[in-house]
Amino acid sequence: MIIGLKDIQKAFGVEEVLKNVTFTLEEKEKAALIGVNGAGKSTLFKIITGEMSADAGEIFLPKTAKVGYFSQSLEIDSEKSIYDELLTVFDDVIAIEDEMRTLEQQMSSLSGEALEKNMQDYSTLSHELEQKNGYEYQSRIRGVIKGLGFDESEFYKPIHTLSGGQKTRVALGRLLLSAPDLLLLDEPTNHLDIDSIGWLEDYLNGYPNSLIIISHDRYFLNRVTKKTIEIENGRSSVYFGNYSFYVTQKETEREIQRRHFINQQREIKHQQQVIEKLRSFNREKSIKRAESREKQLEKIDLVEAPENLPDKIRLAFTPERESGNDVLTVKGLEKGFDGRRLFKNVNFEIKKGERIALIGANGIGKTTLFKIIMQRLAPDAGSSVLGANVFIGYYDQEQEDLSLDKTIFDEVSDTHPTLSNLAIRNALAAFVFTGDDVFKTISSLSGGEKGRVALAKIMLGKANFLILDEPTNHLDLNSKEILENALINYPGTVLYISHDRYFINRTATRVLELTPDGVTGYPGNYDYYLETKSVPAASDEIQPAVQTQSSMDWKKQKQEQAARRKLENQINKIEEKIAETEAAIAECDSLLEQEEVFSSAAKSAEVFNKKTKLEEELSALYEQWESLQE
Repeated sequence: MIIGLKDIQKAFGVEEVLKNVTFTLEEKEKAALIGVNGAGKSTLFKIITGEMSADAGEIFLPKTAKVGYFSQSLEIDSEKSIYDELLTVFDDVIAIEDEMRTLEQQMSSLSGEALEKNMQDYSTLSHELEQKNGYEYQSRIRGVIKGLGFDESEFYKPIHTLSGGQKTRVALGRLLLSAPDLLLLDEPTNHLDIDSIGWLEDYLNGYPNSLIIISHDRYFLNRVTKKTIEIENGRSSVYFGNYSFYVTQKETEREIQRRHFINQQREIKHQQQVIEKLRSFNREKSIKRAESREKQLEKIDLVEAPENLPDKIRLAFTPERESGNDVLTVKGLEKGFDGRRLFKNVNFEIKKGERIALIGANGIGKTTLFKIIMQRLAPDAGSSVLGANVFIGYYDQEQEDLSLDKTIFDEVSDTHPTLSNLAIRNALAAFVFTGDDVFKTISSLSGGEKGRVALAKIMLGKANFLILDEPTNHLDLNSKEILENALINYPGTVLYISHDRYFINRTATRVLELTPDGVTGYPGNYDYYLETKSVPAASDEIQPAVQTQSSMDWKKQKQEQAARRKLENQINKIEEKIAETEAAIAECDSLLEQEEVFSSAAKSAEVFNKKTKLEEELSALYEQWESLQE
C-alpha cells in the first residue's frame, strides 16, 4: 500500500465538504477521483500533500514516499529555457556524470591501488547512474517536451515568454520527469490538444508508480485508470474498474437500491393497512394480531432511499423551423495572420441532421474557421455559404454576447422572454446553477461559469444549426451527459470543436480533421477516426479515406446492422417480459390487500411466495437487460 485514508473529514465554516473519506491505493495502482464540481476533490488532494489539514481522520503514507502534486493553477516562471528547466530534475544525475568525468581524467595519471580505487569508484557511480536511468535522461526530456505539444524549435525558448497554458505544460513535464512515488494530477489534460492528451495517456500507462487523477475527460480516465474513487455527499465509494465500469455499476447499484427501497416501502404500507384493518375490527384477537405485526415492522432494517439520484431534467434543443438539406458549403477557404498561413484549401459540405466534430492541433485555426463561417472574420480566399432557412446558435469561448451587469437568471430570461421561470431554472440547474446561484451577476462569474450560462441560453434557443466551440470545457460529468443527450436527440445540425473524445464518441456522426493543407473527413465517431486515420485522404470533399474501403465498410456495416437488429429484438423481448412480470407482481400486491387473502395464512403465503419468485425473476431480467444494453 502506498497510501491509506481513513474517515477524513473537512468543513469550511458550517459546510461539511468531506464527511467520511476512506480508501487505499496500492503501489503502481492508478485511480480516478471523481465527483461533481465542489465535491471536495481538490481539497482532498491538498490534505494528502499537507497543504491543508483535515478536521479529523488519518492518512497512512510511508515517510520515504515522495508525493508530486499537479494543480490546475500550477505554473513555472523562470528565466531558464524549457529544456534547461526540465534538466534541473536530473541535477543528481548530472552530478554523477561530472564526478565520472573527473575520474576519467584522473585515470591516465594513476597506477596501482590508486588506479584500482579510481576504477572501483567509477564502477560504483556507473551502476548508480544506470539505476537512475541516467544514460537516457536527455532523450526523456526531449520526448516529454515534444509530447506536451512543444515544437523542437521551442526547446530553448525562455519560460517567462510563454503563455500561462504553456507554463502549466512545462510544470506538468517537470513533475512527470521527477517520477514521484505517488502522483496527484488535478485536470492534467487542460491546455493539451488531442495529440498531447494521447501522448500523456501512453506515458501514464507506462508510469512505474502510483497515481490518482482528477479529470472531466472520461476517455482519458478510461484509458489510464483501473480504479474509480467517487466522492458524493462528502463520502467516498470505491469501484474496481475504469470510468465506464463505474457508470454501469453505479446505475445498477442505484437501481437495485431504489427497487429495494420501493418494494420495502410498499410492503410497509401494506402491513400498516393490514394493521389498521385488524384494529378496526376492535376484537381482542385482532388487536393482538395487529400488535404482533407492529412489532415485526419495528424490527425491519430500513433500506435508505438512494442519495443524489441522477438529475431527471431532460433538456432538448427544439428548432423553430427546419433548414434545407444543404446547411453549409465551404470551398477553398484560406486564412493567415501576419504573413503566417493557418490553413488553405479547406473544402467540405454539411447536410441537415449531421453532428460533426472539428478536430485538429492547437493553433491550427479551428476557432478562426468558425468565425469565418459566422461572418465575423473575412477569409483570405474561398467562400462559406449557408443553406436556405439556416438559423445559427453560436457558442464561443470568449462569451462576447453576455451582459456583465445582468444576473444569470435575467440574462437567460431577457433572451427568452416567453419561457417560464421553471423552464429557465431547469436549464440553469442542468449546468450547475441552483438556488440563489441564479441571481449572481455575470461579471462575478469565472470563465467556465460564463460558458455554462451561454450554453444554457443556446439550449433554450430555436436555432437549427448549432456551432459550438469547446462546449464541454468546465462542465462537470453530469452536465456533460445532459448536453450529450440533448445533442443526440437534436433534430437540427451541429458543428462543434472539442478535445473531449468521449463526448465526440457519443455525439459525432462525422469527424473533420483540420490541417494546414485542408480538411479530411471521417464518417462516424472518434474511435472510427482513429481506425481510418492511417488511410491517406486529400480533402473532405473527396473523402478518399472512406472511398478506398467502401466495399469493406459496406460489408462491415451490414454485419453490424444485422447484429444490432438481433440485439434490439432480444432487448425488446426482455422488456416485454419485464412488463409482464411487473404486472404479475402488481396483481400479487393487489391480492395481498384483499381480505379473503390476507385473512388466510395459506392463501397469503401462496401469493407471497409467488410474488417472491416473480421478484427474483424480475431481478434476473433486469440483469439480462443491463448486460444487453452494455
